[in-house]
Amino acid sequence: MAANSHEKVETNVGLLIILITLVVSIGGLVQIVPLFFMPAATQPVEGLKPYDALSLEGRDIYVREGCYLCHSQMIRPFRAETERYGHYSVAGEYVYDRPFQWGSKRTGPDLHRVGGRYSNEWHRVHLINPRDVVPESVMPGYPWLQTTPLKTTGIQRKMEVLRTLGHPYTDEEIAKAPSMLEGKTEMDAVIAYLQGLGVHIKTRR
Repeated sequence: MAANSHEKVETNVGLLIILITLVVSIGGLVQIVPLFFMPAATQPVEGLKPYDALSLEGRDIYVREGCYLCHSQMIRPFRAETERYGHYSVAGEYVYDRPFQWGSKRTGPDLHRVGGRYSNEWHRVHLINPRDVVPESVMPGYPWLQTTPLKTTGIQRKMEVLRTLGHPYTDEEIAKAPSMLEGKTEMDAVIAYLQGLGVHIKTRR
């Protein structure tokens, strides 16, 4: 009887699709739903705050230029990774990332613990011509970031939208956001973003 039922499922494409969808859906819910109730996955790590106006613009430029295509921001809990990059990544560090920049492609190194590892000037030189500081680098240069001024329009609306999604921006922070971008270049913004990555969990180097 059981064998006959199994044969019916295998030979009925429509029924097979429905049952597969049902099983995958239940399995996915069992894995995903509990995470919504785990503080470690939903609460920010100690000291973590939403990106300020300059870093927020830098993050958008990072995405615009496709940096995530070659750099991940997710250190796995394996010795080979923690020895090279630092403390493994934890969910609470990504609470204010929309969308996440985890990635899995590493043409270049993972950047999740790059904050504070190099000086601003190192980053500036590296972004203009990577081979000036890393001779074997295959990364392209981004010299136009140095001469492109940041726009001050739109940042307040962006922060207001993020606030509706749970980012605790204050009215004062939103009000002064345009002034934080005045006189700054896209290079300044990207560097500010990079310097803030992964600094809220101390790492042994």
